Amino acid sequence: MSVQNGGKTVFGAAVGILMLETRFPRIHGDMGNAMTWPFPVHYRVVRGASPDRVVRGDPRALLDTFVEAGRDLVATGADGITTNCGFLALVQDELRAALGVPVATSSLMQVPMVQALLPPGKKVVILTISKATLTHAHLAAAGVPLDTPVYGTDKGRVFTRDILGDAPAIDFAACRLDMLDAADEIMAQEPDAGAIVLECTNMVPYAADLRKRTGLPIYSIYSMVTWFQSGLMPRRFELILDDPRG
Repeated sequence: MSVQNGGKTVFGAAVGILMLETRFPRIHGDMGNAMTWPFPVHYRVVRGASPDRVVRGDPRALLDTFVEAGRDLVATGADGITTNCGFLALVQDELRAALGVPVATSSLMQVPMVQALLPPGKKVVILTISKATLTHAHLAAAGVPLDTPVYGTDKGRVFTRDILGDAPAIDFAACRLDMLDAADEIMAQEPDAGAIVLECTNMVPYAADLRKRTGLPIYSIYSMVTWFQSGLMPRRFELILDDPRG
């Protein structure tokens, strides 16, 4: 076809990401590093939405700002919206109602599906950046059973402190040790653990380390958004059988 229809400004990027307003460095694997993704994405910064305000406060107070940024992403060309903080599960229902496109606010939304994959007697464990403030309201908003075990990096060296404190420089080797310590705690306390879901989007760079340390499947915002994008823009296959005997 030589004639194509338009209707939006940017083409070829199906996923729009609502970003908290931060200054800390974002390494490969972090949701806020565009090189993390194997496909193009859109970004919008939600002004005033700091990590501390969203994780330790109530993000519902910023709902109008998130809706405004999300609508801008949709108008620009995004066909689905996600966010870069698992605690935004609290605004999942409001965002999907306001934006009119599929919305996946939180990695925690994977927990019921992952649980359904596991053998009988095995369970999902959540690892979060702030166990102290991840409440039953967050879990319920993401469809997570309230008896799901939750562990955190709250008592670690730097990860929770520097991400939530929006530090201008971060020791990522120390962050890795925090993640491994948390994994060791899970394995010591949860003999029936069958998989780990990472709440925090900044934990993705350490997923392979956690998999090796625990032997368990590790699910994150990366696994969720790559699945999410595959529905928004399915891979096109040629209608042929490429076989030398065909």
